[in-house]
Formats: sequence, C-alpha cells, structure tokens
Amino acid sequence: MAFEEIKENAEDLKNEAKRLIDANIAYYKLWGFKIAMKSTAMMLKLFLLATMLMIVTLFFSIALALGFGYWFDNFAYGFLTVGFIYLVLAIVVYKVQDKIVEGPLLSQFSRIFLKKYD
Repeated sequence: MAFEEIKENAEDLKNEAKRLIDANIAYYKLWGFKIAMKSTAMMLKLFLLATMLMIVTLFFSIALALGFGYWFDNFAYGFLTVGFIYLVLAIVVYKVQDKIVEGPLLSQFSRIFLKKYD
C-alpha cells in the first residue's frame, strides 16, 4: 500500500516536472521570438531612416556644390570643395569612431538584451 502511494507520488512528480520543463521551453521560445522581432524591427527602422538621410544628404550636397560653383565661377571647384569637406569629415569620424559608435551601440544592445522582461 505504501509502495503504491510512493509510486503515485513519483509519477505525479514526474508529470509536474515535465509540465514545468515544457512551460519553460515555451516561455523561452516566446522570449526569443520577442527579442528577434524587436531587433528586426529596430534594424528595419534604422535602415529606412539611413536611406532617407542619405537621400537628403545627397540633395544638400548637390545644392552646396552648386552654390560653391556659383561662388567660385567654376562648378568643378564647387564639387571638389564639397568632396574635400566630406574627406575631412571621414577622417574625423575615423579618428573618433570608437567613442561615437562602440559605446552607444554597446549601451543600446545591452539595454535590449539584458533588460528584464515581465
């Protein structure tokens, strides 16, 4: 009689443990899906924003080059001046890239991936 009770309790414990493991697996699958969707949505938003900013930058650059061209009475000099400005900006960004990219990027991804979810 006592052996049957122990056997039933062990069987109940086994079933409850299986339910707990299945529930945890389902939870972490949903959690992973949520993280993947947030990351994908954020990357898509950043891609669209970057595309729009590149188009705006292109038109402003052309306008600035034409403006310099009228000022220098030579459109080639205007476009060369804008090219030189971008070259200087690229060198400055290259020199400070770790401070402006790595820190904020690490901070943002840490906030996303290490955040406690309810």
